[in-house]
Amino acid sequence: MNRLIAKRSAFLLIAMLLLKAVPLQAAQSGDDILGVWNTTDNKSQVQIFKEKNKYCAKIISLKEPNWPADDKEGMGGKSKNDRGNPDLKLRNRPIVGMQFMNGFVSDGKNQWVGGKIYDPEVGKTYKCKLTLVDTNHLEVRGYIGISLIGRTVVWTR
Repeated sequence: MNRLIAKRSAFLLIAMLLLKAVPLQAAQSGDDILGVWNTTDNKSQVQIFKEKNKYCAKIISLKEPNWPADDKEGMGGKSKNDRGNPDLKLRNRPIVGMQFMNGFVSDGKNQWVGGKIYDPEVGKTYKCKLTLVDTNHLEVRGYIGISLIGRTVVWTR
């Protein structure tokens, strides 16, 4: 009888240790989004990286890095800058190299929350959440207020 109780106790201990290891693996999967992604319509490539235990992203290349020749603001042929930024001091900064996402944390369920995304095309910042659909597809949802009011795009590797 004592032997049976000891075997059951050992089995329960092993089962508990195995179950405790599962959340650790989920927490480590937060790094699954790290790397280079192609944005919708391949307009740009972005790199997601980790900074101080939070996930961020910067634009590393643009499909069309220069303003068109017939640019209405006289910038034809010049490198694209952040001219739509509401902060006048930031309007001259280049788009390529710009950190435009920050503050994301993994929730352990293939989602990263709590971050913000800046859209240099319109000069606005939105709340954002990321969902890793599979290894090569990342849903990026920008929204105002609550997640229901927003737009989702899919990035690919």
